[in-house]
Amino acid sequence: MPAAGRTYWLTEPCRIRREDNSIRIERADGSPVHLPITDIRDLVTFDHVDLNTSVMSLLSRHGVTVHVLDHYGNHAGHFAPAGAMSSAAVVRRQVEITGDPEQRLPIARALVLATAENLRWALESDLLDPALETLRAALPDCHDTDELMGQEGNFRRTAWAVLDTRLPTWLRLNGRSRRPPTNAGNAFISYLNSFVYARVLTALRSTPLHPAIGFLHSDTDRRRNTLALDLAEPFKPLFAERLLRRAASQKHLKPGDFETEVGRAALSTDGRKKIAALVRDELATTVYHRTLKRQVSYEELIHLEALKLVRLCLEGTPYKPFRPWW
Repeated sequence: MPAAGRTYWLTEPCRIRREDNSIRIERADGSPVHLPITDIRDLVTFDHVDLNTSVMSLLSRHGVTVHVLDHYGNHAGHFAPAGAMSSAAVVRRQVEITGDPEQRLPIARALVLATAENLRWALESDLLDPALETLRAALPDCHDTDELMGQEGNFRRTAWAVLDTRLPTWLRLNGRSRRPPTNAGNAFISYLNSFVYARVLTALRSTPLHPAIGFLHSDTDRRRNTLALDLAEPFKPLFAERLLRRAASQKHLKPGDFETEVGRAALSTDGRKKIAALVRDELATTVYHRTLKRQVSYEELIHLEALKLVRLCLEGTPYKPFRPWW
């Protein structure tokens, strides 16, 4: 994992300007924040941000990615450094694996199963056990990614219904909705899923992998970096559903943290700040890694997951998706 830099969350409208080898963040309240460029890994923006070519050049030179989330928490795009770390040997192998169904489908099946098992772990409910067994039985008979995604969707709908039983009425999903989310619970999930996607994309850009060559989503989403979508899947339950359940049980959220209209909802400015703090703390959480024999943060777990695919491409080491072991 890259040692230098950390993620900064820009939850309010601001201007970003260059000042020597630092950036200056100018906020509406008139209090600028100065950040040394070497202290930044990436920026996640929630609202209107004004950048000029001078600061973009500085960010690119130091490998800093800027992620843009729209008003409803969707990952609207990103500014990526010009110098990519992709390796021709690794990318060729990625293409070979994704182009061969006999190699690609086992990886896609493993991702779907790991995601479902992680969701069962996050919700801690035996109500999901029958649906999980149904999914396990169905996966071997899925012969393309569309069928796999269909089975995953069936399981997720069951899981979200179980999650609703743990939430207050005003936070319930009542079915998953996106672009835009229709209620507060869906807005929370959309923002957290976008966080995970952004974290995975940043991790992939520090490896020789190409983020646009995926195993599971490559035929279903041609507009985004599908490998980032793939690797985000097993981590989403760790951050999205699990943190929604925790925030609800601890009464950390209130209706005022969301802006709700008829048929659409988004986090308010205060809500964004709460969620950013929540995710920051969670990413810094550490667990003991049995193979590395040391403590690793949740942030580092995402980077280690990307390295598993590097080993798959360079050494042929079978890929086993992330599952919590604690």
